[in-house]
Amino acid sequence: MTPTAQVRPRPTPALDGRRGPRRRPGHAPRPVVADAFAALVGLGLGATLALAITGETRGTLAAPGGMLVAGARLAALVGTYLMLVMVVLLARLPWLERAVGQDRLVRWHRRIGPWPIVLITAHVVLVTLGYAQMAKIGALHQCWTFLTSYPDILAAAAGFGLLLMVGVTSVRIARRRLKYETWWLIHLYTYLALALAFAHQIATGVSFVGHPLTRAVWIAVWLATAGLVVVFRVLQPLVRNLVFRLRVVSVEEETPGVYSVICAGHGLGRLPVSGGQFFHWRFLTKDLWLHAHPYSLSALPQPPYLRLTVKGLGEHSRAVAGLQPGTRVLIEGPYGSFTKHARSSESVALIGAGVGVTPLRALLEDLPPSVDVTVVLRASTVDDLVHRDEVAALVDRRGGRLHELVGSRRKIRLDARLLRKLVPDIAASDVYVCGPSGFTKSVSAAARRLGASRDRIHVEAFSF
Repeated sequence: MTPTAQVRPRPTPALDGRRGPRRRPGHAPRPVVADAFAALVGLGLGATLALAITGETRGTLAAPGGMLVAGARLAALVGTYLMLVMVVLLARLPWLERAVGQDRLVRWHRRIGPWPIVLITAHVVLVTLGYAQMAKIGALHQCWTFLTSYPDILAAAAGFGLLLMVGVTSVRIARRRLKYETWWLIHLYTYLALALAFAHQIATGVSFVGHPLTRAVWIAVWLATAGLVVVFRVLQPLVRNLVFRLRVVSVEEETPGVYSVICAGHGLGRLPVSGGQFFHWRFLTKDLWLHAHPYSLSALPQPPYLRLTVKGLGEHSRAVAGLQPGTRVLIEGPYGSFTKHARSSESVALIGAGVGVTPLRALLEDLPPSVDVTVVLRASTVDDLVHRDEVAALVDRRGGRLHELVGSRRKIRLDARLLRKLVPDIAASDVYVCGPSGFTKSVSAAARRLGASRDRIHVEAFSF
């Protein structure tokens, strides 16, 4: 038997008729965590507003430019607070990530994103105009005075410039034109922007000068946010990887342009991962070590092995096909709520396009044997049906139904009419959809038209 054959995960160990499903370590998501987090964020926002409002007096508001300066201070405090919330949303807190899922946290991050930039820009404009009125000078003259005479303003100005750069590259049109690696590197400057602005706010903020308790609390909030990032984005992955010691064992071409990477490590039986989740993978080669990319597991872990399956669409994913056995691998995760824990019914439809089958294949392996399953796979050719035999074996062992839609999108449209034919009970089912964003949106819309409730439609879109 060849080494590759030895490490290929068995197709259906979880559904072997002679034994029950394997127990996976870890806990089910707790929705109360999301509610508690939302309440805490709301309380923090209220406290921030109160801090800004109570810091003003009738005298300061009545002075020339006083209203402008008060508005600037309010914008600065609220904008900064929202920036800290955005950082916490993507700090990869395990209890929050399990309850909400990284995809939803990213959506919240993006929805909040424009507000800090708008508010901090408003702060810069309003404080300049307000101080210019007080000094009875022009706005440009006041800008120069700030930069040359006020402590920490140069650093804050540099941070503001970095924040604008991050904001511009976050716009959808710009994001689509950037490589993932470039976009990711630019976003790292958010941390630097916050660090540069911190000293300015503490040193000159009216709410903090002469108010040691308020200043201490605000510093504690910043330090707590930084601590969460360091612990869960740096230290925890580092410690885990020192234990796992993952290395590439083999790379196999599954279908044209689609490759499975099989890794081996230590202690993977304690890895709290569910089928459908993903990791951020960092391959320690000359060209790939700098960036971590999100890829789903295409099978449940079979210690000492993990398997991911990648389609060569970008530079990183194409380079994965050339990985050599022995290459060191670092992982962060698992992440994602695209799991059996999201299910609320005993009937499930798994719908995937192309390489979107990978998390569905692992999820299929992880679902309880009692769940009734219908699988719909979409591909342009038979050769593009990734892990076709494994999915068929899993579906067959549990007595489910498998539909393969092969052909161009013009000839075979997975619309509401065809979806009703393939999944007659879709209105009473949980629907898991994975693939390109256009595919997931159209299938989700079709499922809703057929009566599937929004909270039973679970989506994993391959985009950034």
